Amino acid sequence: MKILPNSLVGEVVKLNFKTASLFQKNSIDYCCGGNKLISEACKEAGVDTGQLIKQLETVVAQKDPDSEYFNNLSLTELSDYVVNRHHKYVHESIPPLKKNLEKICQVHGEHHPELFAIKELFFDSAGDLTMHMQKEELMLFPFIKRLELARKNNTPLTGSPFGSVSNPIATMLADHQNEGDRFDQISKLSDNYRIPEDACTTYEVTLKQLMDFENDLHRHIHLENNILFPKAIELEKQITI
Repeated sequence: MKILPNSLVGEVVKLNFKTASLFQKNSIDYCCGGNKLISEACKEAGVDTGQLIKQLETVVAQKDPDSEYFNNLSLTELSDYVVNRHHKYVHESIPPLKKNLEKICQVHGEHHPELFAIKELFFDSAGDLTMHMQKEELMLFPFIKRLELARKNNTPLTGSPFGSVSNPIATMLADHQNEGDRFDQISKLSDNYRIPEDACTTYEVTLKQLMDFENDLHRHIHLENNILFPKAIELEKQITI
């Protein structure tokens, strides 16, 4: 793939996930903003398009086995991977993060009032993400698997309660954008997870947990927005419903 100014950010990251860190370094959202042209994303971020493309081409020249692996998974396999890896991570990470945020608000909140806003944002995110993942696991992913099975067996697909697969996907994309925006706020409030001089061990651990959570969320959203969802929409077009 030759990278051009009108190449999509998400397509480049899909080709080689190593480019994600380069986009992040230049304040370009590669997951929720993956459908933007590189030229458009560079303009918004105040980045020189030609210079970034040169850097991206250097990275893309190096093979990325992980990207090849994900691109070659069936939609069923990719859906299961998202649930078993990323949904599981979210479920397991929420309780300790909530507990630690409560604790550092009590201990450090007087001198770091931004912690209360961070806690509220994360608690809201935890609730919304839990509902979001449940909708994917109970409705969207099973339907995507039915799409793939219909193509494999060359059989028509019976109707769904939500019409085209693009309808629930549009809802999931909006949810992803909301979570991306929310963690943007958390990152800014924490000064990009900078550890203050008066931080205790729990404070330091909590900021690390939040940063890891955001990084995992970006990868999670990338796999859905840039790979799973576009393939599902394309697959549906090939099947008689």
